[in-house]
Amino acid sequence: MLHRSLKYRLYHLLPFLQWKHMVDRNSTRADLIAGLSGALIVLPQGVAFATIAGMPPEYGLYAAMLPAIIAALFGSSWHLVSGPTTAISIAVFAAISPLAEPGSPQFISMVLTLTFLAGLFQLILGLARMGVLVNFISHTVVIGFTAGAAMLIAASQIKNFFGLDIARGVPFHVVIEQFFLQIGHINPYVSAVGAITLAVGIAARKFMPKLPYMIVAMVIGSVVAYLINSEFGPAVTQIKTVGALSAGFPPLSRPDFSYATLHKVLFPALIVTMLALTEAVSISRAIAVKSEQRIDGNQEFIGQGLSNLVGSFFSGYASSGSFNRSGVNFEAGAQTPLATVFASIFLLLVLLLVAPLASYLPTAAMAGILFLVAWGLIDFDHIRSISKTSRTETVILWVTLLGTLVDLEKGIFFGILLSLSLYLYRVSRPSIVPSVPASDEGAYHFVDAHGHPECPQFRIVRINGSIFFGAVDFVRNGLLQIDETNPRQKTVMILARGINFVDVAGAEMLEQEARRRRKLGGGLYFYRCNEAIYRFLRKADKLDDIGVGGFFPTMSNWIKPIYSTLDPEICRTCQARIFSECHDKLPNGELRTT
Repeated sequence: MLHRSLKYRLYHLLPFLQWKHMVDRNSTRADLIAGLSGALIVLPQGVAFATIAGMPPEYGLYAAMLPAIIAALFGSSWHLVSGPTTAISIAVFAAISPLAEPGSPQFISMVLTLTFLAGLFQLILGLARMGVLVNFISHTVVIGFTAGAAMLIAASQIKNFFGLDIARGVPFHVVIEQFFLQIGHINPYVSAVGAITLAVGIAARKFMPKLPYMIVAMVIGSVVAYLINSEFGPAVTQIKTVGALSAGFPPLSRPDFSYATLHKVLFPALIVTMLALTEAVSISRAIAVKSEQRIDGNQEFIGQGLSNLVGSFFSGYASSGSFNRSGVNFEAGAQTPLATVFASIFLLLVLLLVAPLASYLPTAAMAGILFLVAWGLIDFDHIRSISKTSRTETVILWVTLLGTLVDLEKGIFFGILLSLSLYLYRVSRPSIVPSVPASDEGAYHFVDAHGHPECPQFRIVRINGSIFFGAVDFVRNGLLQIDETNPRQKTVMILARGINFVDVAGAEMLEQEARRRRKLGGGLYFYRCNEAIYRFLRKADKLDDIGVGGFFPTMSNWIKPIYSTLDPEICRTCQARIFSECHDKLPNGELRTT
């Protein structure tokens, strides 16, 4: 037992020990192939995402090297690939661009501080076993946020795509306003490069799915820009390029730990923390459905936290799980997380070869690629489905989307707050359905009372939901309404199978209701009460007022003891007679004469 406990702890401390036995010649060959595919995918994406984040292009590649290796080795997923992502990149830019000039040393330093804090928060949450937190971010909020972030990405590249003079980092509505004000100043040469890159990217993705469409589009866009410049001259075309990338290992870096910087980036770091964890856990779970692997959310928190902590000291900005690269990794046949390690090594080798060529990459071509990325981020199918099926979810979607366009940091929080508020509103109103016994011979179940006669003295209600502090008033009012509708129905039996939880406030309410009904001359009873709820009521000393005899188990004869408490004079003239006991005797034992 001690050996097993030690082994369990060791697996959590060093999770890569759990899959080391899977490594053999065949798995290594498969991981090498998957790693090469991953390196080719991340090369254009890393540059594009760093551009979105306002960082020098090579920082996007640095974020896909050492941080990706750490996340793979210390996470629980065999196929999750971490690195720069669109949502994280735009969150970083939105948070830090108002504080420093994008691309400046101060900006880079603040982003590294944000990355360090995000990693620290993720690690703390993982060690504290708080992986359940991501369950409170609804899928609708993620869809709305992603769509809003996609629109922000597209808006941020309008200036580069059309060659317009729009200040960097201005709000979404200002970008749209400036576009229409400057529409007569669109640079046709720049726009042609961007449009051709976009068209080639769309065509390559559709007709050549096995090729890395981003690289194909960038190469074609660069060639087109070169030809246009050769024909008309750079002074006329005004086509700008990304510039040569820094080739080599990720350089050491140092986050800014001054109080002023920590104070400024603390809240944005919390946003990035939850967003990154949501991405990573959601993606790993989605792929685990196909791979039939069990995912430990807390271990993923730890892996992501360590990767960002390490990344902040090796020139990597905030990273998370990437759906595109993780999907490619799985489809390429990766067997173990070693595929991610190989991908990072291949990426470094490729960077050494192609870094000088980035000086030929036009920013307009990069803008065309980012337009394509932004379009792919909008989940039109789910948006249509949500709009058709749920009005409240539609409201959550659009509040999150529009909130993201106004203020990305607060947009997702508004969406989460609204979705939780609507959820709490729903669960605070458990259904209270009048019921009657089924008329079938020998039946022990109950049916909806609508359309059926009811006992004039005895009301049966089915409660579905939890009776907690938020639902106490609603349930109490529902029980009081019975008195208002029919004052003679002083006895109530609750069909309690659908009650899954009762807290202290709910127990006190039930106790008060039982006491009140007893004073009226009736009582409160329960049928098929959950054993855990019964034990809680007993532990809370509420059974004295409710009465131990007021709880009836499944298929028990509950009507006989309750019928004996009813008013025989009302029963004498009653024509409903929905219980078998009603036909032979009155509650006081007197035989019926009519």
